[in-house]
Amino acid sequence: MTQLDTIQRFLIDNSPVRGEIVHLQASYQKVLENHNYPEAIQKQLGEMLTAIALLTATVKIEGVLSLQARGNGNCSLLVAESNSNGDLRGVARWEGDVSGAENLQQLMGDGQLIITIEPKDGKRYQGIVSLEGQTLAHCLEQYFEQSEQLPTRIWLATDSQNTAGFMLQALPSDRTEADQDAWDRSIMLADTLSNEELLTLDNEALLHRLYHQEAVRLFDLKTLQFKCTCSVERVKNALISVGKEGLNEAIAEHGKIESQCQFCNSVYEFSAADIEQLFDDPQAPPPVVH
Repeated sequence: MTQLDTIQRFLIDNSPVRGEIVHLQASYQKVLENHNYPEAIQKQLGEMLTAIALLTATVKIEGVLSLQARGNGNCSLLVAESNSNGDLRGVARWEGDVSGAENLQQLMGDGQLIITIEPKDGKRYQGIVSLEGQTLAHCLEQYFEQSEQLPTRIWLATDSQNTAGFMLQALPSDRTEADQDAWDRSIMLADTLSNEELLTLDNEALLHRLYHQEAVRLFDLKTLQFKCTCSVERVKNALISVGKEGLNEAIAEHGKIESQCQFCNSVYEFSAADIEQLFDDPQAPPPVVH
């Protein structure tokens, strides 16, 4: 049975090739149930979630990694975030009819793919690549080629219930003809994978199907899950940055202040008394959340 909501690393012994396999179901469905996304956006958001899980396992940082696609098409924004704990979340913005979009380029038009690394300790890093590739996998491969100089191939597949990904990378080494042959062979075999196989085969069966003539080492499975990182404290900090005067003006106009998380739809509600306490007593009990 496919190992759902997990990621697993593997190495092909006696070669410079490493890889990752990810399968998402419950975490993917949790992202979808928070919003009424059209099918075309569900598919691309599923690929984004799968891709960010693969990237986070590769980067191996303690912190947050985000993948953001911005374009001038009917879908203007796709975002997926992950962290070293295996927490995933994602969101999309669109307007109009996206039913005819069959790939990322058709959905988003011209734009950029932005990879942001925010380590718990250290400097924030951002890499940008244009949305010239038709698919997210192609765009990410271009990113690795341009920014990391690390040969990388990615395969992504999504249906209405599941999303899955397979990634190969060439380990840094002194290049030899044998190394290049092993890398080329691993890609050639992976290109024979069908979307159905990627979505339904368990990791051992998938790797045996591809590399039964190689010695493949599988590492421990890591569990992945949907988890939103919004919190009362984050909302409080954002409101404080607006200032008491501006918040009181909003209260006078609307009677209260509501802040809704775009990822999980949680609503944080602040009354006039909450705003007073926010500035007079930051340790006061939290406002209403629903």
